[in-house]
Amino acid sequence: MKVDAFDFELPREAIADRPASPRDSARLLRVRENGLADCCVRDLPELLSPGDLMVFNDTRVIPARLKGRRGTAGIEVTLHMPEGDDRWRAFARPAKKLAVGDRLEFTADFSAEVTEKGDAGEVLLTFDRGGALLMAALETHGIMPLPPYIKRPDGADDRDREDYQTVYAREPGAVAAPTAGLHFTPELLAALDHRGVGRVTLTLHVGAGTFLPVKVEDTRDHHMHSERGHVDAATAERINAVRAAGGKIVAVGTTSLRLLESAADESGRMRAFSGKTDIFITPGYRFRVVDRLMTNFHLPRSTLFMLVSALAGLDRMKAAYAHAIAGGYRFYSYGDTSLLDRIEEA
Repeated sequence: MKVDAFDFELPREAIADRPASPRDSARLLRVRENGLADCCVRDLPELLSPGDLMVFNDTRVIPARLKGRRGTAGIEVTLHMPEGDDRWRAFARPAKKLAVGDRLEFTADFSAEVTEKGDAGEVLLTFDRGGALLMAALETHGIMPLPPYIKRPDGADDRDREDYQTVYAREPGAVAAPTAGLHFTPELLAALDHRGVGRVTLTLHVGAGTFLPVKVEDTRDHHMHSERGHVDAATAERINAVRAAGGKIVAVGTTSLRLLESAADESGRMRAFSGKTDIFITPGYRFRVVDRLMTNFHLPRSTLFMLVSALAGLDRMKAAYAHAIAGGYRFYSYGDTSLLDRIEEA
């Protein structure tokens, strides 16, 4: 499909710079085959049925943005994919003058060497430490990697360290938050339990590639960055059992959806999965597992808007986004959210 088909006008003032407080007070747009409904995140238990199963991504965002120097020149890197205990692929700014063998100094005793240089500002960095020691250094010296559309003149602040993390985050490794999950509170999770809605977790470590623009004219020419994910056997069997019993599978966020669809076979049966996925979902895709999706509002011409259009229909999603813009919904990572039904197009 032509990428232009996924374009729409979005005013800058619609982009949220801070999340709703409390988290579950955000607005929720219900998108069904028979129309739209304005709701609140706290309404979620009543929008789902006992026996449904929600699938959450328990990845934990690491402070993956580092500022340092190469000699006397300033440099900033954003880690996006681990390649070993002490090696990460990263996007560097400015990248043009970097060469293999350059050493980047982040503090007097924390550094990395450029061991490979790729396209689009990407480099492979080998740090002077690995494992838990590297994670500790990132926690001390790193900055939360907020999306580029959230404007912070001085970068992410202490408030973002809490706001840009789900309450159930457990497995460190993401460099972007699974943002639909930012709306959940312990109270909302308890209300879902009381309703009889089940919960399971999987892990997809979201990469910075999720923010890269689509620069081609046709979706067939776009290359997705891969991300690491894990679904254990118990989670896969729970999903299979709920589907067999007639319950709906509700993915919390596009990250959960992409991993679910990657881990299912052609018949829709889930299996354990561990590895990388670069699944790219556009209209015409036949969903194997997911019945509903809770997701925030996405960028024009983005792979994520293409995904929601595949699930609920392009015309329907354009109408939903027009309704959201006119109604003052807040967009993107810190914005409001939506609950979409999968609608099979003829």
